[in-house]
Formats: sequence, C-alpha cells, structure tokens
Amino acid sequence: MSVAPKFLFVPVSCEEGIGEYMRSTIVADEIMQRWPGAQVEFVLNSRAPYAKHCPYPTHLVNDTPTKRVKEVNQLVSQLKPDLVIFDAAGRKAQLKHASRSGAKVVFVSQHKRKRARGMKLERALVTDSHWVVQPEFVIGDISRFERFKLNLIKCPEPIFTGSIFARPDVVLQHALWEQYGLKPKGYLLYSAGSGGHYIGSTLAAERFAQVAQACYRETGIPCVMVFGPNYPKALPRLEGVVAIERLSSLEFINLLDGAAGAVLSGGDTLLQAIALKVPTLAVAVSKDQPKRIDSCVKRGLALSCDIELDAMCAQVQRLLEPQTAGQLRANMGSEAEAKGLDICMAEIARLLGLSCER
Repeated sequence: MSVAPKFLFVPVSCEEGIGEYMRSTIVADEIMQRWPGAQVEFVLNSRAPYAKHCPYPTHLVNDTPTKRVKEVNQLVSQLKPDLVIFDAAGRKAQLKHASRSGAKVVFVSQHKRKRARGMKLERALVTDSHWVVQPEFVIGDISRFERFKLNLIKCPEPIFTGSIFARPDVVLQHALWEQYGLKPKGYLLYSAGSGGHYIGSTLAAERFAQVAQACYRETGIPCVMVFGPNYPKALPRLEGVVAIERLSSLEFINLLDGAAGAVLSGGDTLLQAIALKVPTLAVAVSKDQPKRIDSCVKRGLALSCDIELDAMCAQVQRLLEPQTAGQLRANMGSEAEAKGLDICMAEIARLLGLSCER
C-alpha cells in the first residue's frame, strides 16, 4: 500500500465496561508506532464517560455502535477506511457494508458466545481476520464442526492472540514511580475495571478502595487505586492509598508491572497481570468474569474470592505470603510468552500489504 492506511475502530462502548475500548486504543497506539503516517479514527458511544478522553478523532453515536447500524455504515461510506476493527461489536449488516465498501474487516471476540457469532456463515464470509483475545485454556478450541464449516466455505479459523497489551517502558515506569511516590515492587495495585460496575447498590471500585485502605493499615504497604474513567464520584482521600482517576493503557501496564501484587477484576487486566507475572487476586465485578477467573485459578495463576471486604482482605494477606507469591510466579512462568500485540500487527500487515517491522 503506497498511501497512508486508514483505520476505523468500532469497539463496544457503554457506561459500564471499558475493556474493548482500552484494547482498541492499545492496538491503535501500536499502529501509529509502526506506521506513523496512518490515519486512525474511532466510533464511540456518546454516553461512555471515556469517549471525551479518546486520543484519536472520534465519531459519537447515541448508543453502543452495534445498535447504530445506519450511522456506522454511513461513516464507513464517508471515511472509506482500509481496515475496520469491530471489537466485540458490529451487526452482520455493518460487517457486510464495511466489506462491500472495500475495507478489510477484523472481528474481535473475547468469549465463546461472541466467537461463535463471529463464525456464523454470513459473518465469516465478510470477516478477513477473527481475533480471539483470550488464551486457549480460558476459552477452549473451536469444535470439529466449526472447523469443518469454516474450511467448507474457505474462511480462516479464528486466531488466538491472548491478552493484548504494550510492553512496559522503563523511562515511563520510573517517571510514574516518581510522580506517585512509589518504589518498585513496594506497592499493591488495585483496579475494579472501568469504575462503573455496581455490586448491588455499591460501586465495585469503592469496595476495592475500602480493601486497599484496610490492607494498608494492616500491612503498611502503600496501595494504588485506579478508580477508572467511568467512576461517577469525586475521588476519596484514603490513608495509605494513592487514588488515581484514570490512566492510559500504557501507564496502567507500567504501574502493574512494577507492583508487588495486584487486586483486579476479572477482565483483560487479569490476563495482563498473568503475562507480566504479577501475583494477583481476581474478583469478579461482572457476569462474564467468573468463568475466566475460575480457569486461571484452576491453573494456579491467580487467587480469587467473592467481593466482600473480609474475604478480600484475607486473600490479600495470603497474596503477600512469600510462598504463595512465589508459587503463583512459578506457575505463571510456565505459560507461553504473551505476544498478542505482535500477532495483531502481523495480521494487519498481511491484510494491507504493509511491512511489519517496528
């Protein structure tokens, strides 16, 4: 491709979760690193609090983009992207329109139901690359029938990318430690995801913050609590807790990599922590997370418990025990090296005929 490629990201976006959007920004940032002349734009839900902070040109629609078929299709016709990435988003009609408009189409799935939807006949025929952003041990392989069907219609099988994240940057990491008064491997990192998840009438982020303060008082280990861009209240002042409203994906990865341990929800950050070999307590804050957490716990890659103050505090104490942390690190060390972002870039280069060297 001789001209600068155009990319359009269409992630699920809402007032609660943030994983698809964050993953899309990670991929977009890497695209700009590898192909600096690229044009990157996003389609986001105007109601999602993080939409106003997107670092790329953004087209707002009045709901999650999947439900705004006409608007998204009009944008594709207007922008004429070379590649459209639908992250857990997109109606069949949207994928078809993108393909008929001349764009390469990438569909991203993160659990079995979404993966199965992406392999349905009419979707598979207009999808150039299907990325499964979970390790195979979490989601399992596709069935023999699914493989036979894809082979019959001459469509590629989904690609297991695993967790997608940018590698830590030494300069940025040290700058963050200095900014927040932290010492490497001398703090615990807490995050309940976007900050918009409720457990009953309680915000999950508030429960995590309560645990952070209680554990600081018990252990004296400083805590960093990332409340998330969807957290709807002013940040509280908590003893021993550095409260942060939001971080970029790269900033978060650098603080996670430098932590002695982490208390996280069961979303993408859990898999990132495992890839970085950071001992982690995983606590589900949404209905799609328990199965992922259970898979990781069964392989000895994380601890878990219910989202109750006493239970979480007890598990944090266990996480800090040298024997427990050491065993978790050993188990994580046996997992394959995370290369999700490199896999994605290789696929983009293949689809658009670009050089993949960074």
